[in-house]
Amino acid sequence: MTYLELFLGFFKVGCFAFGGAYGAIPLIRDVVLSYGWLSDETLTYMIAVSESTPGPIMVNLATYVGCDQAGFGGAAVATLAVVLPSFVVILLVTALLHNVLKNPYVQAVLRGMKPCVTGIVLATGLSMVLKNTIGSVLAPRADLRAVLITVLLLAAMLVYPRLAKKKLSPVWLIILSACLGAGIYAI
Repeated sequence: MTYLELFLGFFKVGCFAFGGAYGAIPLIRDVVLSYGWLSDETLTYMIAVSESTPGPIMVNLATYVGCDQAGFGGAAVATLAVVLPSFVVILLVTALLHNVLKNPYVQAVLRGMKPCVTGIVLATGLSMVLKNTIGSVLAPRADLRAVLITVLLLAAMLVYPRLAKKKLSPVWLIILSACLGAGIYAI
């Protein structure tokens, strides 16, 4: 039964995740928490780990949760389930729907989805920052160390481009956040 639940849960994520992994995080959170596979705090940690390891976040999370719940077989089932919908869609698009993508109505729908995905990604990011820095509205608990790390990362993102005349690489941001976390939480 665990394999079936893993398949159905991550197949749902694969089917309805639009806008890439960041847009899928709310759906992943909903599925993982509804099945009770991980706690919200553990999921947040796994999102951070999945972000900093090679590969798509959805695949990394599916593999981790599957392995945690049912070993290697669970990892294989969850990973297959999350990539299967995209694989099938890409096959259909390239084989059958090449001309449909040129249709102005389809282009209008795709252009209309961009701001929606941007909003979902922004809302997810803000939600994660707020939850990890001040807690929930019903039970606020300010984590001053998390606030300090967030402020320092935000400052790095804003100051670095002005000094270096180029954007701060996400790789350096991940390394900086890991160093800050290790240093500040070790104190």
